[in-house]
Amino acid sequence: MCSETFLRLPEEKRCRFLEAAWEEFTRVSFAEASINQIVRHAGIARGSFYQYFKDKESLIAYLLEDAWNYLSEAYCQLLRQVHGDLFALQVACFDRFMEQSTGNPDPVLRRFLRILRINPGMDMQKIVCGRPVGMIFEKALPDIDRGLLRREDEEFARQVLTLSLMTLATVVVDSVLRPEEAPRYRTELLERMDIIRCGSVKPCGA
Repeated sequence: MCSETFLRLPEEKRCRFLEAAWEEFTRVSFAEASINQIVRHAGIARGSFYQYFKDKESLIAYLLEDAWNYLSEAYCQLLRQVHGDLFALQVACFDRFMEQSTGNPDPVLRRFLRILRINPGMDMQKIVCGRPVGMIFEKALPDIDRGLLRREDEEFARQVLTLSLMTLATVVVDSVLRPEEAPRYRTELLERMDIIRCGSVKPCGA
C-alpha cells in the first residue's frame, strides 16, 4: 500500500507524515479528509504524497492495517502471558488496552476506533485485506490452551475465541466512549466471560 520511497524515508520524517495523517483522518470523515491538510501538517510538498501513496484510500488502509497488526500482536502476547487461557485473556486485554493505571485508552486503539466511528460504512475487513478475527485466530491458535475447553478441536476453539473477542470488543468500545464507566464495564466483562465459560443453562437434573 505504500511505496519503497516511503519506507526509505528517515524515521523522523516518516513518523511526522503518519502523525499528520492520523490527525486528519481522526478529525473528519474519510470523505472530508484533505491531502492538502496532511502534507501541510507534515511539512512536505503535495507531490511528495504521491511518491509515498497512490491516494487517500491507500494511506488510510496502511494506517488501519498497521494499527490492527499492533493490536492483534499485543492480544497474542497477552495470550502467552495468561498461558493460553482465553477467558483470562479478555480481562487482561481490557486492562492492557484501557490502561487501568492511567485511566486512558491505548492511543492506537483510540485512534483506530475513532476512524471507524466517524466512518460508519467503512468495510474494515476489506481494508485490512482479510478477516480480522480469522487473522487473530491464526496467530493465536498455537498458544490457546485447548485443554481448558469442553472440546479441543480447532473449530470449537475458533468459536470460543470469536465469542469472547466480540464480548471484549463491545466493552472496550463502550469504555472508550465513556471512560468514567470503565470499572462497571470491566465487571460486565467478567460476568460475560463467566457465562461463556460455564454456560447459562442449569445442568440436566439440577
